[in-house]
Amino acid sequence: MYLIAGLGNPTKKYEGTRHNVGFETVDIIADSQGIALSSNKHKAVYGQGFIGGEKVILAKPQTFMNLSGEAIRALVDFYKIEPDHVLIISDDIDLPLGQLRIRQKGSAGGHNGLKNIIAHLGSQDFPRIKIGIGSKPEGWDLADYVLSKYSKEDRVVMTNAQKDAAEAAALIVSGRVSEAMNRYNTKKQKKEKKEKEEQEA
Repeated sequence: MYLIAGLGNPTKKYEGTRHNVGFETVDIIADSQGIALSSNKHKAVYGQGFIGGEKVILAKPQTFMNLSGEAIRALVDFYKIEPDHVLIISDDIDLPLGQLRIRQKGSAGGHNGLKNIIAHLGSQDFPRIKIGIGSKPEGWDLADYVLSKYSKEDRVVMTNAQKDAAEAAALIVSGRVSEAMNRYNTKKQKKEKKEKEEQEA
């Protein structure tokens, strides 16, 4: 069994903000796989179903971002899931808008949600999909930026990235992590390189 958790902040106040890309991606996965997020226990809204024959739990922690580990730990303990079968989807300000970075394990990289999850699991050996939200504009406070909403153009880019992240998640739970990394970690760079070559031609 896999736990796929998207990070974000609960309540309508934070809907559509950059920090909530994980929540939105879980919603996309739930819609595409016909999984209802109908349970509200263990400090999370979640649902159970199957992706490619693999049993999964899709979850959105309701603890607010910086305490995400409380919900992850509660779900892991209840369903007896090993850390390497916990897939976390989060935002990343160090990546260009819409760029994905998939890793099998690693540090929190300054992300407070991931930091809290690592602390509660006692391990950083879990896969994660990071979705770039772009670096904050000069003069902006970081908290204001990650809690801001997208322009119309950026919204299109982000929705496409979240669809890619949903596809990557399906590959990961089917045991094809390397394929997901090869396909999506380089997708945007390849596209940009092709566009640059076309402009120079």
